[in-house]
Amino acid sequence: MANSFPSAGGGNRSGSYQRRNVDPFAAIRRNHRIKVPQVRVISPEGKQLGVLDTPKAVNLALEVGLDLVEVAPNATPPVCRIMDFGKYVYEESKKTSHVKSTASKIKEIEFTARIEAHDFDTKLRHAEEFLDHGNKVKLRLKFRGREMAHTELGFAVMKRAVAGLVGMGHPDAEPKLIGRNIHVMLTPLPVNKRKPRFHVPDEHRAEGDASDQPPGSDA
Repeated sequence: MANSFPSAGGGNRSGSYQRRNVDPFAAIRRNHRIKVPQVRVISPEGKQLGVLDTPKAVNLALEVGLDLVEVAPNATPPVCRIMDFGKYVYEESKKTSHVKSTASKIKEIEFTARIEAHDFDTKLRHAEEFLDHGNKVKLRLKFRGREMAHTELGFAVMKRAVAGLVGMGHPDAEPKLIGRNIHVMLTPLPVNKRKPRFHVPDEHRAEGDASDQPPGSDA
């Protein structure tokens, strides 16, 4: 007779496991999933409606086409708000995606305390390119070996870099020493206020190329 029970060890057959729910909003109880007998209710406008029996609160929300959503489950009694849960999920997801996209736009330029003039100008040109594309730029200077004994040299380099990029971005704060590194974050200026010194923006380069054409020639 064939054994209808799973074999010992529970071999991982394809499809024998349940996919983990990765929805960050799945744990938020709403409407009939709220099992406590009473809840404190807040109206869509933020007005306190007092403590109500849960079925009454759920019906109150559903009557106006909204949801009763648990916003403070650890309170006594739990606090619920009448809201459009679908709209809430959409807005929160949009905020998260905006934070991710902002974080991905941070570019980093690394300096040294004894950087050569040519390398310094090259790094400023790259920084201007990033700022010109709307990216935030993190300037980082790393001290090597005994250079930590003269941190003033590093701060001088960073101040020169910030001053050199003043036409493209402004520092969020003063350069700061963290461990063996000096950090400073630059935010790009509005497009109409940017004045590059080391980098020629694409649109300006295109205009220059067109003006170099001799009269009557095909561009």
